[in-house]
Amino acid sequence: MKASTLFDEFFESDKTSGVLLISCTIISLLLSNFFLKESYVHLWHLQWAGMRIEQWINEGLMAVFFLLVGLELKREFIAGELSNIKNALLPIVAAIGGVIIPACIFLLFNYGKPTQSGVGIPMATDIAFALSVLSLLGNKVPLSLKIFLTALATIDDLCAIIVIAIFYTGSLSLFNLFISLGLFGLLLILNRLNIKSLIPYLAGGLLMWYFMLHSGVHSTVTGVLLSLAIPSDKNKNNSPSSVLQHRLHKPVAFIILPLFALANTAIVISGGNQIDFQHPASLGIFAGLIIGKPLGIFLFSFLAVKARIGSLPQRTGWSEIFGIGLLGGIGFTISIFISLLAFDQQELINQSKIAVLISSSVSGLLGFLWLKTKIKK
Repeated sequence: MKASTLFDEFFESDKTSGVLLISCTIISLLLSNFFLKESYVHLWHLQWAGMRIEQWINEGLMAVFFLLVGLELKREFIAGELSNIKNALLPIVAAIGGVIIPACIFLLFNYGKPTQSGVGIPMATDIAFALSVLSLLGNKVPLSLKIFLTALATIDDLCAIIVIAIFYTGSLSLFNLFISLGLFGLLLILNRLNIKSLIPYLAGGLLMWYFMLHSGVHSTVTGVLLSLAIPSDKNKNNSPSSVLQHRLHKPVAFIILPLFALANTAIVISGGNQIDFQHPASLGIFAGLIIGKPLGIFLFSFLAVKARIGSLPQRTGWSEIFGIGLLGGIGFTISIFISLLAFDQQELINQSKIAVLISSSVSGLLGFLWLKTKIKK
């Protein structure tokens, strides 16, 4: 099996981004707790043009991140691993298991409590972190396993986007929402008219983002909608969709995600007050990511293969699938992002962020150690 140039670029970009994200997280925690402390945290709360810097990152730059996610999803379904239903079924079923089981485990600890709104937190897999850990194993990792993890995390992203759009919407302003959706409709018409220039799509996307921001629906959904409107062609690497995807890879990987990590891990851990390992939200996140993810991914993969609706990737066995399930517990970016949407109290948000960081670190370490012993050269 040979990798496409676009997949190679995607894999290399994401694994390097994962290393950078880890570095930014460590730097942010050190600055928050040992060096600049409160002044570093307040830096991200400074106001600019009506919003805090942290909000500009989470509401604005992350919309660009979700635009890239949307473009990658579309590429996978049009010309990638998910375009072939036979190849797509196993990672799709595995991803569904990796969403349902962690959510159920989270609800075991939080059902009927104010924290049950955090059910979406352990559903996500951070593709950059996961691929970064997998890359540490070197060339002995089968290409089919890299593609399986990429497809799995891609479906996870799609599930996360759906969860954000449906369950994490505030009070609606129908006027602003209809304007935003009307602009989306106009962009779809431009697509049908075969308009190839990116300028009208990006200009329309910016207007869509403004009205979506004021609609009550989270503005990052704009990025996904815009990706659907931009023309693509499965047989061409110079289509508007492919060109934009190529141009966004490095800014997202090396600017937007590191800024997100720096801003959202600026957490002051004073006297251990922020770390309550017995808090229902923390227990739900720990168990959901560390236990629920590998259990759901492995169990649903096993059932899919036994039911003959999917087959194992080439040169892999059940040990490798379990290892990928462990890596699936690396939630980080989208898990932290959903924490911001799920809770209103800053203390609870910080509690969830810390639980996500710990769970993702444990999952990454366990996945690396497991696969290191199971994957043969």
